[in-house]
Amino acid sequence: MRALSVRIDAVLVQALIAAALSFAHLHDLALAAGQDGWKAWAYPVSVDLLLVAAWRRLRSGEAKTAGWCWFLVALTASLGANVATAGLLDLADVPDWLRILVAGWPAIAFLGGTLLAHGATADASTVERESAPEPSAPAVEPEPAPPSTPPVPPALVTLARKVADEHRARTGTPIDTSTLRARLGVPLPLAEALSTHLT
Repeated sequence: MRALSVRIDAVLVQALIAAALSFAHLHDLALAAGQDGWKAWAYPVSVDLLLVAAWRRLRSGEAKTAGWCWFLVALTASLGANVATAGLLDLADVPDWLRILVAGWPAIAFLGGTLLAHGATADASTVERESAPEPSAPAVEPEPAPPSTPPVPPALVTLARKVADEHRARTGTPIDTSTLRARLGVPLPLAEALSTHLT
């Protein structure tokens, strides 16, 4: 456990040293390009914040293309300042193109930071809007289908005829459905189906 904490501390110290050196190089380059006072200090902050925003986007797993694009832009700015201040550039006589690049950096950083901070939210809301179900008309319940005539076995039809004939012989009138149902002990739909066979 102790070895792990020492290793983490060493990594943090190394990261802090690298960040401080990169910060100083960006500050020196901005100062040499004519950005004095607080502006020279704001340049390294804007580069580092863009790096952090891009890294967070990459870690979130959303819109990785945008994350990589802005990460590489910020990394190029940081590495460019490190290399330029390593003696390859005369800081007393900075070329015009570099002055233009340094002067235009705030707009680039603002654009990248805004897209990284709000791009995922806008994409998510667009997806939510597109995937939201559209309101549909109220469902109309289908009308109940008329009861179908149940199939009648021929043997039951024969029995119903026999019962109907006995009823006519005894009463002199045709048998009604209720009486047929009671005499046979069948459900009403079946008794009605049998009555149709008796007429």
